[in-house]
Amino acid sequence: MVPVIVIIGRPNVGKSTLYNKLTKSRDALVMDRPGVTRDSQYGRGKLGDAPYWIVDTAGIEDSLDALDKAVAEAAWHTVAQADSILFMVDATTGMTAADQKLAQALRQIEKPIVVVVNKVDGHDPNVASAEFHRFGFEHVQGIAANAGRGLQQLMTMALAPYVTPPELIEDQEPDSEFVWEEDADVNADELADVVELPKEKKPIKIAIIGRPNVGKSTLINRLLGEERVVAFDQPGTTRDSIMIPHEYRGQQFELVDTAGIRRRKNITDKLETFAIIKALQAIEQCNVVLLVIDAQEGIVDKDVALLNTVLEAGKALVICLNKWDGLDVEKKDEIKKDLDRKLRFCDYAKTYFISAKFGTNVGHLLPEAKSAYDNAMQIFHTNHLTTLLEQAVTAHSPPRNNGRPVKLRYAHCGGHNPPVVVIHGNQTDALPATYLRYLSHFYRKALNLTGTPLRVICKTGENPYANKRNPLTPRQQYKRDRVVEHRKKSDKKKKNQSART
Repeated sequence: MVPVIVIIGRPNVGKSTLYNKLTKSRDALVMDRPGVTRDSQYGRGKLGDAPYWIVDTAGIEDSLDALDKAVAEAAWHTVAQADSILFMVDATTGMTAADQKLAQALRQIEKPIVVVVNKVDGHDPNVASAEFHRFGFEHVQGIAANAGRGLQQLMTMALAPYVTPPELIEDQEPDSEFVWEEDADVNADELADVVELPKEKKPIKIAIIGRPNVGKSTLINRLLGEERVVAFDQPGTTRDSIMIPHEYRGQQFELVDTAGIRRRKNITDKLETFAIIKALQAIEQCNVVLLVIDAQEGIVDKDVALLNTVLEAGKALVICLNKWDGLDVEKKDEIKKDLDRKLRFCDYAKTYFISAKFGTNVGHLLPEAKSAYDNAMQIFHTNHLTTLLEQAVTAHSPPRNNGRPVKLRYAHCGGHNPPVVVIHGNQTDALPATYLRYLSHFYRKALNLTGTPLRVICKTGENPYANKRNPLTPRQQYKRDRVVEHRKKSDKKKKNQSART
């Protein structure tokens, strides 16, 4: 079993910075203001040959606000599932009453705890950490998360109960494992996937997107069967893209809860801007998009704009109309008519009418997402695609280009996720967009693809005789010049006659 290590502490002590260093990513939002993190963020880390899960939690503080209480409860729920705990404090502010209260609560938990004294830059770590020994915990480690100092010693200490000493790093310089290098030999994707899984076991990444307060976090909790993320009746509760691993019927998933996306003119907070950017990045990085629409508000222009973004990204798609319970029959009929009228351009996606609060039809979503992913990853044989191309041309031939026929010769598979069909022929650049859409719809229907778009790319072969034409003989050139001269005189004569009349 891979150990789960949870970072906990009061707000603005550097938990997200440490998380990004340990996962070698920039997944957690980092800003110099408290309360940026609200949900627990899961990431993979590795020390030598020893993998682990690292979890970033929200800052815990005393507050009478209902949302802050919900955030604190979610953080403690994550701590209850941890194997080890990193209790983070700030060396620059020293020991505070909030730290002492957290330490008192943590002493009641029978789990390995390491006190992490952050921001010891420019100081002796032992001196900066001295006063925090009063908490009574055995292990205290001073670090500088922003600079990457002390992280190797910290993780060696945290993983000691689960990893034997030979598996730890011995002959490396301190903290070299945790320095982010832009020019490293491995790319960022390889660094992010520090725990490499077998190809057939790679999880399906599902991004749950939508406008603010449509029920994305509630849907995540319903899919997981527990209160994993903070769901509150207030727009803007989710501030970051939260990745949560989940297993369903033997299939591994990664559910990504994203911040609500709204119109740019309504955005005034810089933090919200970064949150929306992370949500749009989640669309690009996922395998399947699950778009949540508020059925009680109907389908608005922003929902259509989000669908267009997903379509341009070429991602598999499942549409959910949430809050379907409680609507009268007339309202439901009106929404279904709007679906046919406004979402006709993405008719490949299946639509489910759900209630995330009560669980109505939620059980269909993960199987449908897996089916959409399987369709998006299919690879087809050239033989089959060429046969279907002949059938499509026979049923509806392409329009002529200046009286010349457009010939489509053969087709082959050009990629997957989404499936790409490459068609070769002559004058294919003259094909109108309407005919390309016809070919896309024909292939998708013939191949029985649901939940994923299909792209058609046309390529025209080069004419081998384009630059090898024989020059005209003097007699042929003389005849051509006489024809041109005659046409000019004829045109001039017609122009003069029309001017007289």
